[in-house]
Amino acid sequence: MNEGEYDERRLQDFLAGRARGFSRRDLLRIGAAVSVAGTGVAAAATPAGAVEKAATIVKPLPPELFRVHGTNAETRWSALRDQGYHVPVDRFFVRNHTSTPIIDPAGWHLEVSGSGLRGAAAQFTLEDLKRLPGETRTVAVECAGNARSYYTTQQGQTVSGTAWGLGAVGVARWRGVRLSTVLRRAGLSRHALDVQPTGLDANFVSGGADLGPVRRPLPLRKALDDVLLAYEMNGEPLPADHGAPVRVVVPGWIGISSIKWVGRIEVSAEPLFSPWNTQFYRLFGPEFPAEGLPFDRQVIKSAFELDPGATFAAGVRTRLTGRSWSASGPVRKVEVSTDGGTTWRRARPYGATPGGVWQRWELDWTPAAGAHELLARATDVKGNTQPDVARFNTLGYVFDAVVRVPVSAA
Repeated sequence: MNEGEYDERRLQDFLAGRARGFSRRDLLRIGAAVSVAGTGVAAAATPAGAVEKAATIVKPLPPELFRVHGTNAETRWSALRDQGYHVPVDRFFVRNHTSTPIIDPAGWHLEVSGSGLRGAAAQFTLEDLKRLPGETRTVAVECAGNARSYYTTQQGQTVSGTAWGLGAVGVARWRGVRLSTVLRRAGLSRHALDVQPTGLDANFVSGGADLGPVRRPLPLRKALDDVLLAYEMNGEPLPADHGAPVRVVVPGWIGISSIKWVGRIEVSAEPLFSPWNTQFYRLFGPEFPAEGLPFDRQVIKSAFELDPGATFAAGVRTRLTGRSWSASGPVRKVEVSTDGGTTWRRARPYGATPGGVWQRWELDWTPAAGAHELLARATDVKGNTQPDVARFNTLGYVFDAVVRVPVSAA
């Protein structure tokens, strides 16, 4: 159930020759590429079930809602002010390794197969899934690299990967069927150990190695706990950019676990290995072992619902708003500084918190003329508080430090 412990066990299984799914040669090639750039390019192959020419991102990306980073789109926090608890689809961030495939729901099916089943592979159409007991759950999806750019702009450290601000996170109402229901229908054997969903997006290439489609294993215990196969988002059919026809939603784990456009699920009786749980999503750097350190889950963060550099009217009372969240549990308090961290005031929480995912808050402020620096600092129910400095790692994951937001008043 613990993501970090699981990933570490799987790396050790691989090094000892007990895990299947990836070669040592490709691991070394990826490691070299990660140490230099941490980026990849899309393979030319088109996945089965997709149109021949898929757009990188399908939905509109107006600049007032998004900042575009190559194949990815980051939500502007100013676009979330007055938007309610759940992030609307039109401004929900997009994280693509390659491009968004367009898959015909009528022709789609999910294959569940592998040595961890009692018999042959099982197949489920979208209608099959919808006939099974469904449930709706509020869950956050957050990229492990969310806030990565602040390692450079705020801490002066060089990292690689997409230069996200704080907008690679979103909370939505996901409706679907429990993965546990589907796995049991497929016929789990008592030897089942790992469960690996695989996406239908194009193969990913890094360091000259074709890594195949995006995939990431889960321990059987997690797969049978709270994982959802979602076909709706915020009460509507799942959009293409967010994984249509069906995606995986894994509460509490980093975003890469929530595989989009899922087409196959392998249930294995032996340990499974994937570059997405043993190489790309690990902590590398001078403080970490050479093989990298797995991280358990996302961390604790806060964001103002405004753009850096915003201008306010001097001497006029304004209401600052924002959101704070933690993977370790609900947020207990949020403190805000309007003078660069010299003094702090407690923000007022407001609104319902379905799922306990994030807390909205507000604070009244009358700015004097001139430049100001806003800071927000959250503490969760387990006592975790945002630090002043995030722990450096070369791929820029899990930034949790208090973000300094420059604004001005005139």
